[in-house]
Amino acid sequence: MKFKRVFLIVIDSVGVGEMPDADKFNDVGSNTIGNLAKATGGVRLPVLGSFGYGNLTTILGVPAVEHPRANTTKMAELSNGKDTMTGHWEMMGIRTVKPFMTFTDTGFPDDLIQEIEKLSGRKVVGNKSASGTEILKELGPHQMETGDLIVYTSADSVLQIAAHEEIIPLEELYDICHKVREITLQEKWRVGRIIARPYIGNPKDGFNRTPHRHDYALSPTGTTVLNILAESKFDVISVGKIKDIFNGSGITDHHSIVSNHHGMEVTTEITKQDFTGLCFVNLVDFDAKYGHRRDPLGYKEAMEEFDRDLAVLINNLNHDDLLMVTADHGNDPTFHGTDHTREYVPLFIYAHDYNGRFLPVSDTFADIGTTIADNFNLPGTEYGKSLLTSLE
Repeated sequence: MKFKRVFLIVIDSVGVGEMPDADKFNDVGSNTIGNLAKATGGVRLPVLGSFGYGNLTTILGVPAVEHPRANTTKMAELSNGKDTMTGHWEMMGIRTVKPFMTFTDTGFPDDLIQEIEKLSGRKVVGNKSASGTEILKELGPHQMETGDLIVYTSADSVLQIAAHEEIIPLEELYDICHKVREITLQEKWRVGRIIARPYIGNPKDGFNRTPHRHDYALSPTGTTVLNILAESKFDVISVGKIKDIFNGSGITDHHSIVSNHHGMEVTTEITKQDFTGLCFVNLVDFDAKYGHRRDPLGYKEAMEEFDRDLAVLINNLNHDDLLMVTADHGNDPTFHGTDHTREYVPLFIYAHDYNGRFLPVSDTFADIGTTIADNFNLPGTEYGKSLLTSLE
């Protein structure tokens, strides 16, 4: 074992430019970090810049460096897709050949909606891709009057059901979502996650989502590096939505968060714990708040905040800690539509006693999981190669 603890942070959706097959996804010209920097007059990222971020793609305000502070490269996605579950699962050793179903452009098919109405005994309204806060403004008053279910989706493979806690009790909402999870295991409706989205409030004062969200996800389709670590009695600590993405499989401890900044605060606190294994972090605001909403300025400010938080985290790392920072797909906030974008993602690998260098481009996200497994002297999965001996 080379490092006692590994901290893996996913800056959700921060791609570094189109992949060679971007044309198949209608994503030619996408470059999340490059285009948002250009659109906002430049971005200030002193820590990530010192890691060699500006060498991966052109980023206005982030110059290239000759000697990176981290071991730096970018990674191609081997799987067929550009969604959250596909990206995270591949990091941990699963290649997805058949992509999860999305219903971003069309809403869910009539036969599925009819089944939801039948099993719930309630009518469905919405049935479109929407911001969770905006659809509450639009349909929250209607739900309070009628008791109808608000069903909506996003660019991810998700079916979300929003319900006012005073109109539809939590127990009923959870039961409905559990039943919807069961029927959407069918291939024709196979979505990655069913999400219960309870909220409170009123039309006059506004509506607010409560912390009683619950995800009903698909379990990984095979053994992941998380399973291998947990079964070998190593800690696998989840921060943010990692637990939901893997449906709890291979997770030994979990911490919920409310924002990117809070996620970094929680992760910094975890550096003070004595554990051996992996701390796996997802920071979703880049994607959910700024990428899908096509808000380059908000995205820029979130990146600059993360860079500041990263400096604090690094100062709290031990000499036998390894830090890895990556992304799961792109979501160019300057691009057409609201969907994710098929892009390379960055990989920064930092340790206090390493000088850093530029590594060859990885042909799969699975190099991350294989490197982590190798560090703990464990076998990986069938995909990916270890980068451990390449680090300087």
